Amino acid sequence: MAVHIRLRRMGKKKQPFYRIVAADHRRARDGRFLEILGTYNPVTVPARVSLFEERVTKWLNVGAEPSETVSTLFTQIGFTEKYLKLKKGEDVSSIEIRTEITERRKKTKGMKKAVAAEAEAKKTKAEEAPAKAAAEESAPAEEAAPAEKAAIAEEAAPAEKADSEKEDKE
Repeated sequence: MAVHIRLRRMGKKKQPFYRIVAADHRRARDGRFLEILGTYNPVTVPARVSLFEERVTKWLNVGAEPSETVSTLFTQIGFTEKYLKLKKGEDVSSIEIRTEITERRKKTKGMKKAVAAEAEAKKTKAEEAPAKAAAEESAPAEEAAPAEKAAIAEEAAPAEKADSEKEDKE
């Protein structure tokens, strides 16, 4: 049986409250579950999360997969870091799990445009970099050509001087 750790919606209309539960992946979002692992209240500011760490660790060790949302919650409160260190056998006594999550700022149209412009600038800069590299590679070849001409001219110059000195002596 594949077990997922996910959110189960509770609360009233327009006032969500979630339980973090271990449930069979075939069950409905608000259907039967195996165990309650914690709660998440996004209505409060800042949002609050409570977790039964031992139970969550037990389910993760057994092979339960957290949903994308629950995985994000675990990362934000610091549980993922603690679990990974615990799994490696490192000391986790100094790591504390937070109970509150600060809300991210909402993206406005102006912010979206600024992000898009920044991404476009990075893309343009990335496209220009290979062009500059190609130009720099061809530039030394062009510089080498005049140097070779100068070397050939210098070799020819002593021969001409020698010829002109012979003519002067005669």
